[in-house]
Amino acid sequence: MDLEQIKDPGFLKDCNNDELTALAAEVREFLIEKLSATGGHLGPNLGVVELTLALHKYFDSPKDKLIWDVGHQAYVHKILTGRAGQFESLRQYKGLCGFPKRCESEHDVWETGHSSTSLSAAMGMAAARDMKGTDEKIVPIIGDGALTGGMALEALNHIGHEQKDITVILNDNEMSIAPNVGALHNVLGRLRTAGKYHKAKDELEYLLKKIPAFGGKLASTAERVKDALKYMLVSGIFFEELGFTYLGPVDGHDFEDLADNIKYAKKTKGPVLVHVITKKGKGYHPAENDLVGTWHGPGPYKIESGESLKPKSAAPGYSKVVSETVRKLAEKDNRIAVITPAMTVGSKWEAFGEEFPDRLFDVGIAEQHAATMAAGLATQDMKPVLSIYSTFLQRAYDQVVHDICRQNLNVFIAIDRAGLVGADGETHQGVFDVAFLRSLPNMVIMMGKDENELQHMVYTAHQYNGGPIAVRYPRGNGYGVQMEEQLKAIPIGKWEVVKDGTDAAILSFGPLLKEMEKAAEVLERDGISVKVINSRFIKPLDEEMLSDLASKNIPILTVEESTLQGGFGSAVLEYMQESGNQGAVVNRLGIPDEFIEHGSVNELLREIGLTVEDVVQKVKTMVPAKRQRA
Repeated sequence: MDLEQIKDPGFLKDCNNDELTALAAEVREFLIEKLSATGGHLGPNLGVVELTLALHKYFDSPKDKLIWDVGHQAYVHKILTGRAGQFESLRQYKGLCGFPKRCESEHDVWETGHSSTSLSAAMGMAAARDMKGTDEKIVPIIGDGALTGGMALEALNHIGHEQKDITVILNDNEMSIAPNVGALHNVLGRLRTAGKYHKAKDELEYLLKKIPAFGGKLASTAERVKDALKYMLVSGIFFEELGFTYLGPVDGHDFEDLADNIKYAKKTKGPVLVHVITKKGKGYHPAENDLVGTWHGPGPYKIESGESLKPKSAAPGYSKVVSETVRKLAEKDNRIAVITPAMTVGSKWEAFGEEFPDRLFDVGIAEQHAATMAAGLATQDMKPVLSIYSTFLQRAYDQVVHDICRQNLNVFIAIDRAGLVGADGETHQGVFDVAFLRSLPNMVIMMGKDENELQHMVYTAHQYNGGPIAVRYPRGNGYGVQMEEQLKAIPIGKWEVVKDGTDAAILSFGPLLKEMEKAAEVLERDGISVKVINSRFIKPLDEEMLSDLASKNIPILTVEESTLQGGFGSAVLEYMQESGNQGAVVNRLGIPDEFIEHGSVNELLREIGLTVEDVVQKVKTMVPAKRQRA
């Protein structure tokens, strides 16, 4: 059928299993073709084709609430709800979002991008349903990786206690971005091989009810026999102890098996967990055989071979620079340990893990635990590296405040994906960490202008013993600058003048700095002499340099790829006010007070007003006309 003609999922009600099987094949072919051009979350979506078709067949969206955890597996859902025709624009500027988006469709009832939120949202929706007296079904779909998140476990505990009518679909593909870790993952492993639990349990209960209940002693004995046999039938019956009816394991690619269990779940009162086994990447050979997470979210690729179409950069990736520098330092310092919440592959720690398997701790999707574990290591005179994406560091904020900064512990926070990240959009833009870390006592924050300075910052963080220190670095590759062999510590709080000037000063850091140098060259041609300062320490500021600028009445423009509210520019303004330089001219450019949606980084910078042209125009408004060439 023509997938682009689908308006809503209602047609699935009349489809038999043969028709569903044919449709599943068409959906897979569509995804493989479209994502080969745009990139996107291929593996997760290929794995949930049959599951998504079954959910939309047996539930009535949008009345029934299908809540996608993380959301990177919702492409099939988008196809079935009338958005197949927009897939050419998937994750492109002003195009179809790669995650559920409430403004896109009434079928997207929950927006997400971070994991482990679906069960809490489901509990809220179920509570609202019961207060209003309506009868819609609440159906969160959560992966086995996301289930390890503390928030998900908190919600499981609450749902089980309240006994709300919620049908949890556990999509178990044994992977999140990369292979899962942890004790709960092992519990699921035992359940996968335990056979059909609920059918055996029903038969047992039927037989026990045949026993004449002519005395309380016999009745209680029968209950104990049932419980004992339950534990024999399933090793580690975790979910039943939490108050859920457990159904499964279910073959997530078998429509008959899915139908039987979904129908059973709909008839069951109270919370139900349907344990569905799926194959991530199913239907596309390169993705099916992915053991490390390469096909979780690839860029454009050749369909025939799976070869990436992304041009290979000669410059090293920023993540690799950090991990390699830490690995070299760890060869001489056995106090170094790396803790990461499921970002071993994303942040390039594989080589470190191969060399130091006992010093790399992938804690799974558990950012709060990762932060406090790093703090615990630091109390014992170790040198922990907490490696985490900026967007996920938000989830561990209390632990950074309470456990790391308050105790002034020597934790090195390696903040990957700092700044705009592009196609993953507003849930993943790393633009808030400057503001939320800058306010914390004892915290040092820095960001290098290129990969060479970044490696020196990693060394600086390792040498620093004054408390927590954070190094920000962007997604992508460096510039191909020469990498100095001898690592050196950068004096804390000292900036660098990369171009001298007398009429105005531009203060910036990270990848934007090179753009600021270009802006200064344009301004120079127009007769405006601009000093460009690598403000590599966001905290503490270089107060000596700021005082010098103020004393010479040089107007200042701060430019940052982070939020203006509470950001680096705000820090400069605060310093000027507190130091008695209220008359200093300070203007700011940065991320406005809004969430930035998806698109290429260059497109987003243009939209926000952070291009060379924007900087040139801003500086011209700050410099007296007499200094400009007529």
